[in-house]
Amino acid sequence: GHEKGAFTGAINARQGRFELAQSGTLFLDEIGDMPLPMQVKILRILQEKMFERVGGNKSIVADVRILAATHRNLEDRVADGSFREDLFYRLNVFPIEIPPLKDRVSDLPLLIRFLNQAILEERDEQVSFSEQAMASIFLHAWPGNIRELGNLVERLAIMFGSETIQYDDLP
Repeated sequence: GHEKGAFTGAINARQGRFELAQSGTLFLDEIGDMPLPMQVKILRILQEKMFERVGGNKSIVADVRILAATHRNLEDRVADGSFREDLFYRLNVFPIEIPPLKDRVSDLPLLIRFLNQAILEERDEQVSFSEQAMASIFLHAWPGNIRELGNLVERLAIMFGSETIQYDDLP
């Protein structure tokens, strides 16, 4: 966050993510890609449990639970110097490892149903797949994991509406 007048264009004070998450959970996505200077700032907040807005001098208590996600192996990143070891240990209190989608293809029907529900609420359409199309979906490696699946389902809903998706319709 920042204070009014902290920099050109700061016409109002603005709460930052830590302040908005007060007494709740802050999700830090793709923390393994965070640049080292930003890692220092996050580490300082986690250690001191305090922060200040840009341009401010009032300390604000950081009462947040941190949930961090990454597709990178942080131990490897620590070893090569691209991720701070002290931040790694601050974040690695309760690790939850979720295998990639390619290793849990049995989840695909449930995930497709979930994604379809969101599309149904937004556009009143649902994607359904022929047996051959579904077999192909089960064989795909899913390097983009659930985001890739979500994009596929949304793209197919846009292109085909509620028609049954055939094997030849898949990208």
